Amino acid sequence: MTDTTDKVCLVTGGGRGIGAAVAHEMHARGYKVALMPPSTSCETLAAELGGVARRGVAQSADDLKGIVGLALSTYGRIDAVLTHTGHPPKGGLLDITDDNWDLANEMIVKFVVRMARLVTPIMEAQGGGSIVNVTTYATFEPSLWFPASCVYRAGVASFTKLYADQYGPKNIRMNCLAPGFTDSLDVAKYGDLAALKRIARVEEQAKAAAFLLSEDASYVTGQTLVVDGGVTRSL
Repeated sequence: MTDTTDKVCLVTGGGRGIGAAVAHEMHARGYKVALMPPSTSCETLAAELGGVARRGVAQSADDLKGIVGLALSTYGRIDAVLTHTGHPPKGGLLDITDDNWDLANEMIVKFVVRMARLVTPIMEAQGGGSIVNVTTYATFEPSLWFPASCVYRAGVASFTKLYADQYGPKNIRMNCLAPGFTDSLDVAKYGDLAALKRIARVEEQAKAAAFLLSEDASYVTGQTLVVDGGVTRSL
């Protein structure tokens, strides 16, 4: 395995669920971690993993600058970034308000674009890096259960392909992880939708994310890896 002693992974949404599991997995692989979720949970986890944390939300440009600045001032580099945020407001397709569509854009698409703007110059100077955007299994097979999320996460998948084209020559990779129903939420009742007849464990999503974030996936970019246990196998 490649030596990761001096490598750094920044995780947003890193206080619980998939984000926390990714932080644990990357730490186990030798990465130092910097975490940003909206609650104090990130500080507890960062202390456990010997990392740093700053509370913030995905839709705040200042919060994103804050966690990137903290990671860089603490460690001097950023090698891997996981962008992860929750679902925006749900509702009927035409019942979601303009304000909530705008919030979804801020939380999902602008969040990824802003993070890319911040970390790309750092990765260019280092000679490479990897960004993984957590989307959803419904990115390309949208669900009326969460329409705004589906629409904007499809936008993230498109941005990811464009970014991969632009920055591949700089040895910076960007991919998407598209989880299915996972035990970070109370979704056990949907287990039968998967070919595996169960929901995922957060650790399974974390291992897939770590693959994309690390040099294990050094020739993978511009892709969306669907980890849904076969929910979308026949859609």
